[in-house]
Amino acid sequence: MINELVKEMVDAGVHYGHQTRKWNPGMRPYLMKDKGGIHIIDLEKTVRCLDKASDFITELDGKKRKLLFVGCKQQAQEAVREAAEASGQYYVNHRWLGGTLTNLATIRQSVERLKYLEGIEKAPEYKAMSKKELAALNREKNKLLRNLQGVRDMDKPPQALVIVDTAKESIAVAEARRLKIPIIGIVDTNGDPSVIDYPIPANDDSIRSVRIVLQNLVDSIVVATKG
Repeated sequence: MINELVKEMVDAGVHYGHQTRKWNPGMRPYLMKDKGGIHIIDLEKTVRCLDKASDFITELDGKKRKLLFVGCKQQAQEAVREAAEASGQYYVNHRWLGGTLTNLATIRQSVERLKYLEGIEKAPEYKAMSKKELAALNREKNKLLRNLQGVRDMDKPPQALVIVDTAKESIAVAEARRLKIPIIGIVDTNGDPSVIDYPIPANDDSIRSVRIVLQNLVDSIVVATKG
């Protein structure tokens, strides 16, 4: 089973890291020899780390099992949304709004504003608004929808975060650590695994690589939920 997953990961390029000059020394335990100036990730260790993360997800309280998937880079956006929707979880895939975890009350206010804008046609002041005003409100609604769609039902902090590219999503990492929320993170060779509770060493710049890691986590969530 491990060999099959490793082969699948090789085909998806999960083992390709960054150029050797862009590495984080903390990733040393997860690396094989570099090849042509590129660090190569040891996929057997990736599988073991993925198993640990999956075990952690399985052990979460099923009735309260809520995770927040985070990945705002272009290569991760669709995969993050699809993974979250497939497993009934929250997600942020366009922009991490500062305070999403540490100032959730403000995020909830923004969600209420979004709900108001979505129902603006039913508001008594609607008929008195000009086309220019309505166009501005529509732009505001679309911006809020893009940033809040995946967390509009999140009224309390999640049990854990699943982050794609922990180096890029450093603010999300910092907020989770401040609140002591466990982090499962796809960590490329330029990332710092020491700040992640369940680091998964993998290529975070390849869409196929991101998808294969997230799919394995989604499978764990679905199985744990059914169990």
